[in-house]
Amino acid sequence: MSRDTASIAKPDSQPVLSVSQLTDQVKMLLESAFTSVWVTGEISNFARPQSGHCYFTLKDDQSQIRAVMWRGTAVRMRIDLSDGMEVICQGHLDVYAPRGSYQLVVEALYPKGMGALELALRKLRDKLAAEGLFDPARKRPLPAFPQTIALVTSPTGAAVRDFLEVLRRRWRGVRVLVVPTRVQGDGSADEIAAAIRIANRLKLPIDVLVVGRGGGSLEDLWAFNEEVVVRAIAGSRIPVISAVGHEIDVTLSDMAADVRALTPSEAAERVVPSTADVVASLQSYLQRLASAMRRRAQLSRARLDAVSAHRLFRRPLDHIHDLERRLDELSLQSQRAMRRVERSARARTDILSGKLHSLSPLAVLARGYSLTTHMIDGRLVRDARELSPGDRIATRFAQGEALSEVREIKDVQNGE
Repeated sequence: MSRDTASIAKPDSQPVLSVSQLTDQVKMLLESAFTSVWVTGEISNFARPQSGHCYFTLKDDQSQIRAVMWRGTAVRMRIDLSDGMEVICQGHLDVYAPRGSYQLVVEALYPKGMGALELALRKLRDKLAAEGLFDPARKRPLPAFPQTIALVTSPTGAAVRDFLEVLRRRWRGVRVLVVPTRVQGDGSADEIAAAIRIANRLKLPIDVLVVGRGGGSLEDLWAFNEEVVVRAIAGSRIPVISAVGHEIDVTLSDMAADVRALTPSEAAERVVPSTADVVASLQSYLQRLASAMRRRAQLSRARLDAVSAHRLFRRPLDHIHDLERRLDELSLQSQRAMRRVERSARARTDILSGKLHSLSPLAVLARGYSLTTHMIDGRLVRDARELSPGDRIATRFAQGEALSEVREIKDVQNGE
């Protein structure tokens, strides 16, 4: 072994990696270190094959990086990408092992000209939406007739005056509690969130909470896009109306509130009913009720007339007479049936009596026969040999009975 070869010999403790193993280690380190990055640059070499995925290079004046946007993200893009566009991308780094190169997997893409405020707004909106703060299932209905309303706004702004004026015109049976706060400027978002929490902690029962201000620019209204305000609205136990006076853009407070109103004046229209509408509804209900009662009375009267015209009510005793007549008929039928049964029974009795008489021993005695029984036990004597001299016997005739004592027994057949 030469000296040069010995100098590059592998130590025993140093493993030898394959290209794939080394690439896997680089991939693991790179992807775990850059899970989410924001990168700005110019698009070049843009391609979108039939698969729907987008492949391009993101570059500046000194460097470049390959980028890919999968079809699921690309279909949500509202702009057409092309070479030369300045964009801001959000995504994570990935290593494409077959080429041993790293690339940016784009998860969101915005034109660079939209500004830092709007970019920050979109990032916060996506974050809060992922947490479910804007879920429609969380929205609560407003009470139909609130008694107490809390208004979180600046006490010196036009929003209070407009809100109270519309409220007074529409419905007078409600109390309004103004919770004062600044609605723009540094620290205003924390004050708005604190005012919302104060309204929720009041012992006075609050039915609806209105949070808002008059119109202004995006920068003026930015406090209602702050995370602390959005979370305070979402966490309110009281139903919230967001009344930020900016009809074009929707603030994050609008998205988190239970109801969005375009202006404080519209919030007053949404929170209480119109007296005229309620009166009109009551009059309509009254007319419908009166009409329904008249129809019910007419129907009941018609049914009563039909019942009163029935034969049962015009001649109520007819049915009783019919029943009495039917009862008499049944009574006569029963008597005739009983007489028939009696005659039949008497005839059968006579027949049976005749038969019984003909079979009766008494009838035999009337023809000259007699019955002889032992006096001791009353046994019938059928054979003279059943007797012995000295036995006492009783002889029954058709009329009367004779008592005698046996003196002698003769056998008629033997002549003895």
